[in-house]
Amino acid sequence: MPDFPTTIRIASTINQSLSPTMRRLLLTSILVIIVTVIAVTTPKAAADNNADTSSARQYLVAGVAFYNLENLFDTINSNGTYDLEFSPEGARMWNSDKYWKKIGNLAKAISSFDTPETPLGPAIIGISEIENRNVIEDLVHAIDDTLAARGKQPWNLQIVHHDSPDRRGVDVGLLYNPLFFTLENVNNHRLVIPDQPDFLTRDQLVVSGKIFEAPMSFIVNHWPSRLGGQKESSPLREAAATLSKAIADSLWSVNPGQGIVIMGDLNDDPSDKSCAVALGAVREREQATHHGFYNPFWWILDNGVGTLCYKGEWNLFDQIIVSGNLIPGTSDGMQYWKATVHNFPFLRTKSGIYKNYPLRTFSRGQFLNGYSDHFPTEIFFVKEVE
Repeated sequence: MPDFPTTIRIASTINQSLSPTMRRLLLTSILVIIVTVIAVTTPKAAADNNADTSSARQYLVAGVAFYNLENLFDTINSNGTYDLEFSPEGARMWNSDKYWKKIGNLAKAISSFDTPETPLGPAIIGISEIENRNVIEDLVHAIDDTLAARGKQPWNLQIVHHDSPDRRGVDVGLLYNPLFFTLENVNNHRLVIPDQPDFLTRDQLVVSGKIFEAPMSFIVNHWPSRLGGQKESSPLREAAATLSKAIADSLWSVNPGQGIVIMGDLNDDPSDKSCAVALGAVREREQATHHGFYNPFWWILDNGVGTLCYKGEWNLFDQIIVSGNLIPGTSDGMQYWKATVHNFPFLRTKSGIYKNYPLRTFSRGQFLNGYSDHFPTEIFFVKEVE
């Protein structure tokens, strides 16, 4: 668990030690979140409202989330095969009414990612199972409309998207809040399987920039599915993990000090070979090397919390994995704080044999007017203000 004390209070001030550029960016928002962490040593001290705060430290807080949007297709049949399913003439009778209900539901879910420490939402949101840029634009507008209806400031999320060669026509993407993240570079990497020259899947999207002036890169994934069996298909995900690790090593060769986050629907659990061996993401953060990886969702799954459920068994495919140089105590910059699964009550099935499963859009061909078959996840970083 994080080393940071758990007693916090929110302050609405901008520390003048930040650069003029950062102050100008943050002044455009209604509220800048600086978390003051009180050095509390005993339960009695924590309960004492008059406790000495002379040793208090202040931290900027940034959220990084991921959400599999479960087949976010428009209603236009643009490729004639898989796309036919998500058209008015297809098996799902995917029309404008269903599409806009889906958009509205996802907007409700994502706008609920705000927390007391991050009232303007995450700095970064990785997304998967999106058909094209147009559906993301509709979603971003709907998020701001939903926030406005709640009397809150729109997030003005910006979009990073790339059309992948996936046979089903789905891509990964990334949304970012320009108040907190400065975009610098975007790359895409194709997964090539030498003995399967016709194999096609989602490209890995690499987005680099700065959060609170700290250099960060995000590798957004949707690794190959378990089609054909978990064991039989595992080599494909191991290859995807190997590619992610190679991308990270390449990024570090340019800037050894940057933090790297690998996120996505990995179609495997933290303890599976792709994550634990090929990528080398460890369960205990103390085991993570500077240019290795720590997986905070391993212990979350061990405690019975997952992001999707199949035949009563929970899996946690939707992971956000952090580089070892983001672990507290390893650097003076951005540091990992905590992780969570956003299994909000409204995202769960209310009753029946699938009670508490994610409330998905369709089940057995029936339109449920739900959200996704995955719960979203989020981690939080802090950066001390000197």
